[in-house]
Amino acid sequence: MTDAQHPPKADPRNEFDEIPTALAERISRRGAGATIYDIAELAKVNPSTVSRALSKPGRISQKTEARVRAAAERLDFRFNTAARALPTGRHHMLAVVVSDITNPMVFGILRGAEQAAAASGYALVIAESQESGLAEAEAIQRLIPSVDGLVLATTRLSDLRIRDIASRRPVVLINRAVDDVPGILPNVSKGVDELMDHLLDAGHRNIAYLSGPPSSWISHRRWECVVERAVNADVAVVEIGTNAPTIDGGAETLTRVKAARSTAVIAFNDLMAIGLMRAAAANGIAVPEQLSVAGFDNIFGSELIVPALTTVRSDLEKAGERSVEQLLAALGVMEETTSLDELLDTSLIVRGSTAPVA
Repeated sequence: MTDAQHPPKADPRNEFDEIPTALAERISRRGAGATIYDIAELAKVNPSTVSRALSKPGRISQKTEARVRAAAERLDFRFNTAARALPTGRHHMLAVVVSDITNPMVFGILRGAEQAAAASGYALVIAESQESGLAEAEAIQRLIPSVDGLVLATTRLSDLRIRDIASRRPVVLINRAVDDVPGILPNVSKGVDELMDHLLDAGHRNIAYLSGPPSSWISHRRWECVVERAVNADVAVVEIGTNAPTIDGGAETLTRVKAARSTAVIAFNDLMAIGLMRAAAANGIAVPEQLSVAGFDNIFGSELIVPALTTVRSDLEKAGERSVEQLLAALGVMEETTSLDELLDTSLIVRGSTAPVA
């Protein structure tokens, strides 16, 4: 074969000799170096492709990986947060504060947040309040000097305290609505409507709601949606609580559930639902034959118990990802890609813990 039959491969770096003016000016204004979103724009690929090419070589085609790396080299991209902090005064560190790190619903939030942070060269620090507003406030006070922004997931702080923190650092909330503070919220009414439709179609006319902690915004919001549907359907509902959002907290509600003569129970979260089911089994009450039980979050393990738990799923990983992207947009690291008015989808997953009234 001659050289004419095998021409030399094109060098992908030559394609990026000229950086588009708008892209170059945007990077210059930020003063924090290029991000994977800039690389994606230059290479004309998705940000997730850039992340895989730079952090997990071999996961995409050699041609695309070479293209991404050439674009990164042209933009002088570096995961060097310490060096980038010197001229900007930023730490390139974000904090996620959670109420209970042992709750499996937190895992999805943290995974989404970590992936979004790493994609832009930011590190993530995690703090836990153990369901204590005081402990949460103290943890945030320690974190503020070292981070550029905070995600408050399942916060137990007052609106006033949250606004005070937001005046000092960018803050994004998950499952909490506070005026003038960005929040990532699920479509609560959609999930509750689907669950109530399921229970009403099964003949349940006396439903109990096990509420969560008294300072939980999402617990109050779910109860409001349950009440609204019950009134419209002319059925009885009762709120039992407040309760610790744990397996033990759910188990402790059994006596009150029995006293309410409810045929179905909606628990604030899956952990409480699992706790109630365990307590019911220990007391000879069959689920779902004598008592239907449902929860929220679709945590790991909700389909492994017997019977498997009916639950309302929220996209927790997307909540974590979107919260960090909102912080990065506030910091000027990336452009805002999703409106805060766009609620995260919720959907009912029907399993064996609910059944028609006997």
